[in-house]
Amino acid sequence: MLVAVATRHGATREIADAIAAGMAGASEDTWTVDVRDAGDVADVRGYDAVVVGSAVYFGHWLEQAQSFVLRCAIDLWNRPVWAFSSGPLGIPPRPPEELLAIEEMLVHTRCREHRVFPGRLDRSLLGLRERAMVTALRAPEGDFRDLAVVGEWGAGIAGELADELSGAAE
Repeated sequence: MLVAVATRHGATREIADAIAAGMAGASEDTWTVDVRDAGDVADVRGYDAVVVGSAVYFGHWLEQAQSFVLRCAIDLWNRPVWAFSSGPLGIPPRPPEELLAIEEMLVHTRCREHRVFPGRLDRSLLGLRERAMVTALRAPEGDFRDLAVVGEWGAGIAGELADELSGAAE
């Protein structure tokens, strides 16, 4: 299985790692899980299932994730795909999920499920332009991720695939 991720400052990569750990922990050595940068994945033909995710900036996935989906769209169409987005900050999360503009990515992948996970904002990792933007938007600083919940979602994906495999073997 592949977890392909696009991240700018590393927080979304940590979410991808938690998903992969949940998947691997629930798979009972049935399969391996690779976490790779979406921009480095040329094709998905060697994988039985794919999770694709991206940090969200101004309502959109990063270019690396969008390019991955378009580059691999035909092969993604023929295998189970899940997707996640990372980025809302604060309580309640801002921006709200309904403002994410990722419908095209979900259609191209025939995504089974899309999850939005809260993100992390550490101003010390941002460049001058990014700091100006988050200040203008009054984005709250902090880590709003719950990696245990993220790992549980990964375990759920593995469980769903295991059920499908056992049903196909019968």
